[in-house]
Amino acid sequence: MVKLNTHYTKLAGNYLFPEISKRARNRTSTAPLVDLGIGDVTRPLPPAIVQALSQASLEMGNASTFRGYGPSAGYDFLRGAISQYDYKHLIHPEEIFISDGAKCDIANIQEIFCSSNRVAVPDPTYPVYLDTTVMAGRTRLQLKNGRYGGVVYLACTEENNFCPLPPRESCDLVYLCSPNNPTGSAMNRELLKQWVDYAKKTKAILLFDGAYEAYIRSPGIPKSIYEIEGAKEVAIEIRSYSKTAGFTGLRLSYTVIPKALKIFDCGREHSLHALWQRRHDTKFGGAPYPIQKAAEAIYSSPGKEQVREMIEIYSQNAKFLREGLEQLGLTVYGGLDAPYVWCKAPNNLSSWNFFDLLLNQAGIVSVPGSGFGLLGEGFVRFSAFADQTKLTEALTRLRAHL
Repeated sequence: MVKLNTHYTKLAGNYLFPEISKRARNRTSTAPLVDLGIGDVTRPLPPAIVQALSQASLEMGNASTFRGYGPSAGYDFLRGAISQYDYKHLIHPEEIFISDGAKCDIANIQEIFCSSNRVAVPDPTYPVYLDTTVMAGRTRLQLKNGRYGGVVYLACTEENNFCPLPPRESCDLVYLCSPNNPTGSAMNRELLKQWVDYAKKTKAILLFDGAYEAYIRSPGIPKSIYEIEGAKEVAIEIRSYSKTAGFTGLRLSYTVIPKALKIFDCGREHSLHALWQRRHDTKFGGAPYPIQKAAEAIYSSPGKEQVREMIEIYSQNAKFLREGLEQLGLTVYGGLDAPYVWCKAPNNLSSWNFFDLLLNQAGIVSVPGSGFGLLGEGFVRFSAFADQTKLTEALTRLRAHL
């Protein structure tokens, strides 16, 4: 008889965003929805990307330019462009692995590590970090407060500007996200240096999610953890084209695993880079050629300008939304270095109660902060990917219902 992987039974209910969609379908408000919930982009792909995607697709229909299986780690033309433009050659092209989405690599990277490794996650946090840790069997049962035994939770609160500090206890795998989803806060150089020093001291590995680095505007905020000396020895960095170039419908990302990064087994040293390459070769057939050509176009002169303009629009939307919420007397964070605004619920409302109020009275979709963790209670997250007319409509409705 087939038996279940019982770790899946420990997962807490449904994944957050399908639950939001269900409530939105069953709302009592008749007003057209203004969706500021799931962080999906709304602007079309830039012309340079569309042109490259179209040309590469045509190549696939010609016998002389057709391509079959590509290299599992990605084509050299894209890995080279990433090395040159995203890292100024700080990272070698061979240390870059192209994948079909950051979410996949965030989950898949856990396969390499022993199940006894202790995981630390921010609280509040992107749900995939915690859910995949549960699936991998690195937690005990869920506690009454919703947390899981065996996990180290890194407090992200108003007091520390939602930027987690290294814990006193030792951890093995640490998920970090900067700029942070959901709070929109970004870690400065000094704090990242503390994390690198912590990882060196405890022989931990930092899993650094840099999906929103293109939105950083504040001075002194690193765009990559590899700007910190010694980070190549302790950190994996994961980036996505979804929010930087509108690839949510194309699916493409990359993971950096420096060759200097080592993993240990009974005192023996192993190359994490070599192990991830082996895993890629076995389980991944490579991202599609046309989509990798589309990503390469991001680094062309017109592509860089068009992507920059798109990011600037989303950044201005976040600033506009943040300022509008502040004018309504709400306490807000984020919206400066990330496309998200983290809003405190008024009148001591719970996250889900504030979510339901917004949905059923104002027809606005948000994301309840408690869905991101225990310390997200009392907040909601707003996405600024909607166009400014919808943001204006949302603020108008809020003014009438708060």
